[in-house]
Amino acid sequence: MPMTAAGGTPDGEDPFPGSSAGPVGRAPAIRPFLVTAGRVTGASTGPPMPVETQVVTTAAGIAGLDLLSFERHDIVALCRVPQSLAEAAARLKLHLNVVRVLAEDLQSSGELAVYVPNTDTAQDASVLKRVINGLRAIPDSRGTLRDTE
Repeated sequence: MPMTAAGGTPDGEDPFPGSSAGPVGRAPAIRPFLVTAGRVTGASTGPPMPVETQVVTTAAGIAGLDLLSFERHDIVALCRVPQSLAEAAARLKLHLNVVRVLAEDLQSSGELAVYVPNTDTAQDASVLKRVINGLRAIPDSRGTLRDTE
């Protein structure tokens, strides 16, 4: 590429040949701290919600859905069917802590109802055994049951 005495390119020549002035593809994802305004906790003062916390849209959330913006709208719309925080984050392709912070905000404003699981139940061996047995009772893609041991 020819250069001028000042080190620039001659008038009318593209300084970056092969590049186009058009769009270069999808814009990078928004940083999580921008979505939460730099906050790492929600509106509540207690400990953060566990990832298995179930969230579901309230009647107020459905009524005000069109007034919510961006990620808040998506969370409330998704949670018409109860979801865990982990499920909502995965389905919306958002960082888990972003969903946690926004869910706490939405709970404070009445758009989401939150159901935190009882930690004693989660550590009960009989509950885990029932879950394992339930999973084994689900037929595989061929319609056969898994080993029951």
